[in-house]
Amino acid sequence: MSNMRNGCSMLSATFPLACFRLACRAIALLLVLISIEPALAETVEVAPGVRVTKKVYSAPANEQPFYGFAEKSAAMREADERFLTSIVQLTGSREKAFHATTLRGWRALGSGNASEAARRFNEAFLLMPEESEVYHGLAAVAQTRFNDIEFAEELFEVARKQPNPLKTLNADYGRVLLIAKRPHEAQSVLEQAVKDTPDFGDAWTNLAWARLQNGDSAAACAAANEAGKQHPSSNASADLAALRSGTQCK
Repeated sequence: MSNMRNGCSMLSATFPLACFRLACRAIALLLVLISIEPALAETVEVAPGVRVTKKVYSAPANEQPFYGFAEKSAAMREADERFLTSIVQLTGSREKAFHATTLRGWRALGSGNASEAARRFNEAFLLMPEESEVYHGLAAVAQTRFNDIEFAEELFEVARKQPNPLKTLNADYGRVLLIAKRPHEAQSVLEQAVKDTPDFGDAWTNLAWARLQNGDSAAACAAANEAGKQHPSSNASADLAALRSGTQCK
């Protein structure tokens, strides 16, 4: 600051007072902008018209979403082509290969193997990069393996815009918003989720929690009662019991 004051003093000797003040303000504003301007996040086009933030994690490239956005060598691209040719021949079509691969990804997630899930959803990305399920699955990987709620949310939003979304998309997205402690946004998504999948007990359970956190205990109990009829998972059942106990639902 002393250097800046000295500079302004020198300016005052040669400029009228108004010019002096203007010059000092311009210098101060420039210093502020330089100090606070955040680095713009880099985005990458991963499919026609689809751009996502470039996120890289400490893990093997094939266990990160979109292969960690690594630059592929000619040999790696040839390996991808061999994989695609082989799996399409094995299953009979690109669509069948895609569905078989994503099924393996969901099974891996269900068993707690996020590394395996990432590999399968990356393969699905190679097969049909425009499909909603690619972004849905990789959002789940970002959240479960890397605890990156922000990137998971970004990918869920992409998944909602892409073709052929799964009926459970909004249920999974709403759960992530609850984890992020954003119950108002979560409730909106979960209200749609129970319309998409009215027989999915976990969606009703999460909706009950969202309603409760938003101050509507009566509506929370109604959702909890519906959840109980739809056979929620063991984890959701434990959450449901805690909710009913805390709100004294009948």
